[in-house]
Amino acid sequence: MHQGNQTTVTEFFLLGFTVESEQQQLIFMLFLCMYLVTMVGNVLIILAIISDTHLHSPMYFFLANLSFTDICFTTTTVPKMLADIRSQSPTISFAGCLTQMYFFMLLVDLDNFLLAAMAYDRYIAICHPLRYAALLNPRRCALLVVTPWVISNIVSILHLSLLSHLSFCDQRTIPHFFCDLQPILRLACSDTQINNLLILVIGGAVIFIPFTFILVSYVFMGNTVFGVPSVKGKWKTFSTCGSHLSAVFLFYGSIVGVYFLPSATYSAERDKVAAIMYTVVTPMMNPFIYSLRNRDMKGALMRLLSKKNLICNK
Repeated sequence: MHQGNQTTVTEFFLLGFTVESEQQQLIFMLFLCMYLVTMVGNVLIILAIISDTHLHSPMYFFLANLSFTDICFTTTTVPKMLADIRSQSPTISFAGCLTQMYFFMLLVDLDNFLLAAMAYDRYIAICHPLRYAALLNPRRCALLVVTPWVISNIVSILHLSLLSHLSFCDQRTIPHFFCDLQPILRLACSDTQINNLLILVIGGAVIFIPFTFILVSYVFMGNTVFGVPSVKGKWKTFSTCGSHLSAVFLFYGSIVGVYFLPSATYSAERDKVAAIMYTVVTPMMNPFIYSLRNRDMKGALMRLLSKKNLICNK
C-alpha cells in the first residue's frame, strides 16, 4: 500500500522499459517482429486444424483453442506496449487499465486451464486408449473449454470489482509495460489486504489446481509408459507429450516468477522480464513447439501452405 494524498484517478503512467532513447527503436522492432510471428504462427495452427480432417480430434481441438487464446492474450498487451514505446507520454485511462486487466486475467487463466485440458487428453490417450473416443466425446471437449471461460470470467470480475473500490494516491506511475494487478495494488492508499488475500487464495487455486492436475496426470502417464516393454515403445508413447511438457514448463515457470515469489524479493525489472516470457515469448513459441515436434501438424501446415501457393499462382 502506497502512502500519500488520495486523489481521483483518471489515468496512469506506464513506465515501460527504462532504456536509452536510441535503444527504443531496437526494442520496438524486436517486439513488433515477435508480435507478428505470434499472430502468423497461431493463425496458421488454427487454419491447419480447421482445414485438415486428420486433425479433427480432441488433442487438436484444445490446441486450436490455445492458439486462439494466445492471439487474444498477446493482443491485450503488446499493441499498447508498442504504441507506448513510440509515445512521449505513455498513459492509459483508469477505465482502459481496468479493461486491459480484465482481459489479461481472463486469458492467462484460460491458458492455464487449457494446458490442464491438454494434459487430460494425453492422459486418456496413453492410459485409457480404448476409451479415448468415449471419454473425450465432442460434448465433453466443449465442456472442458466452456467451463474455463466461465470460471476465468468470474475470477476476473471478482478482482476488478474489489479493485474499483480502492482509493489511489497521487503517485500514478506503474513500473510495468501493462496494467497488472500487483503493480496497481502498490499504488493504492486504501487497505489492500482483501485484494492480496484474493490473489493468494483464488489466484493460487486457479493456477495450482490445474498445475497439480497436470503433474498427477504425468505421474499416471509415466507409470503406464514404464510398463511398456521396449525402449522404442516407451519413447514413441511418451514423445507425444514432449510439446505439451515444453509449453507447461515455459508457462508456469514465468507465472511463478511473477506472482508467487515472496514479496520481500519483489523487483520491478524481474517482473517485467518474467511477464515478457509469458505474455510475448510463450505465445510466440507455442506454434513452433507444437508443430516442429508433431509430424501430423507439420504435414497439415505444408498442405495448407501448398494450397495458399496454388491459389496465389492462379
